[in-house]
Order: sequence, then structure tokens, then C-alpha cells
Amino acid sequence: MTIFTRESDFILKLSSVEKESFLDYGHEYTQLDITDKEEVKKVLKFHSPDVIINCAAFTDVDKCETERELCWKLNVDAVKNLIIAARLEDSKIVHYSTDYVFDGNKGPYTEEDKPNPISFYGRSKLASENALISSGVNFVIIRTMVLIGMGKNVKPHFALWIINKLRNNEPINIVDDQIGNTTMADDLAYGTLKIVEKDCKGIYNIAGSDIISRFEYAMILCEVFKLNKNLISPIKTSQLNQPAPRPLNSGLIINKAASELGFQAMDSLEGLRLLKVQLGF
Repeated sequence: MTIFTRESDFILKLSSVEKESFLDYGHEYTQLDITDKEEVKKVLKFHSPDVIINCAAFTDVDKCETERELCWKLNVDAVKNLIIAARLEDSKIVHYSTDYVFDGNKGPYTEEDKPNPISFYGRSKLASENALISSGVNFVIIRTMVLIGMGKNVKPHFALWIINKLRNNEPINIVDDQIGNTTMADDLAYGTLKIVEKDCKGIYNIAGSDIISRFEYAMILCEVFKLNKNLISPIKTSQLNQPAPRPLNSGLIINKAASELGFQAMDSLEGLRLLKVQLGF
């Protein structure tokens, strides 16, 4: 069996509706706080999973700069708890990471490029990667970025934020100097499935197939959703005065996943067309 962990107040828990849907598929459900080492060991001993898919993280990049102790507890110490329990149960860990482990000076990046994070969030995610690499457990690290998709109680992501603002005729600013992939959650899920099925090991990039600026992405979104692109103004990242620095010239090269998994990711246009269908537009 597989245990999934995900971000939701940093505890594995589902709403009553989600839980009912989850159980409809015949899956067991157990609430788990992955920051509690003994609880993690207890739950994994009970279930004895073959694979643990860890989606949990503190992903508010700016808050990670000011709440560093909490960031480290959730992004690093919790992963170490999973490692300890996985070693006891001989379980494999599939762990999600990010392009923020790079500095964004010479992107896009392959799995072999040397990380150099410039934010505390990036340093915490790199530390979690290093913990897995040095642990001796069977693991896969999946690096991804800018997730787009639909789900129950999904928190507003980049595309939904743009759609909601423009549908209300609100002008917005979008940076034109942050370059990278956008990734459909559907592609990330499929890539993860193939990685588990093929019993892969090591690091894999799973992301969208095109690498463009956030502003260019917003322009494509306006075309797909028939929204007013004149409401969008391009700005530079430096004008936002954000607490955490961002990797600007970033992006993930997905050739390894394509060749080893047969993974063919959607580009921004294809992903946005799918999102439009998912939203019922």
C-alpha cells in the first residue's frame, strides 16, 4: 500500500467530503502528524507501506524567511521522521522538491546541475533532499514548480488568482523576469505514478514542457479564457519588494523523465485548455 502525505495545516487530514470520497475507492485513511516522530513510526508500522509519497511542505516562500524554525521543522525534520520510519519498515520514499533549490542564474536545470538556493525555503528543501540522499533508504526526489490544477478545497494557485482577478475586472501586475515551467497537477500525478511503477531511484524533474515568463503565461491564459489582457501590466520582481528572493532564470529540463518514463508533459496552452474544461467554463 501507499501512504500519501500532503500539506494541510501540516497534518495528514481530509475534509469529511474528501474522506468519504477517499474511502469510496476502498482506501484506508489514517490521520498523521508527520512532525511527531513516534506517531510517524507507529502509523508506518501499522500500515507497513511499500511506498510513501510525501507531498507535505511549508511552501509559503516569504513566510519561510520570517518563520524559519517552523519552516525547518516541517520541511526538514518531518522528512527525517519519515526516513527513520521508512528504514524500519523497508519502505520507499517519493519526495517532492522544487526548482527553488537553484539560484536561477543559469536555468533551465537538469537533475545533474548543482543546487545553490538563495532563499530559506530553497535551503530547507535542499536539506530535505540531502537527508534522503545520505539516508540509505530507497528514495526518489521529484522536482517540480508552479503547480496548476483543480481539486477539492484547492488553495488559489497562480492561474486561479489571475482568473479571479480579471473576471472581477481588477488590474494586476505580473512579473516578466521570472522564467520557468508551469506544471499541471495531472502531469505531476501521472509522472509520479510512472516513477512508482518502474521502481525508479534518484532525482527526476517533472514539469510542463515549455519554459516561459509568468507574464507570457498570463497572456496565454487570457486568450484561452477570453479575459481582458489589457488589465495586466508587466513588472520586475524587484518592484514587489518580497522578503524572499526568487530564482529568476529558472525552469526544469524534463528530458530524463521523457526518455526513461515515456513522460510527455502538457505545455502552457494545453494545460490551460484542460483547466478551462475542469473549471466548467
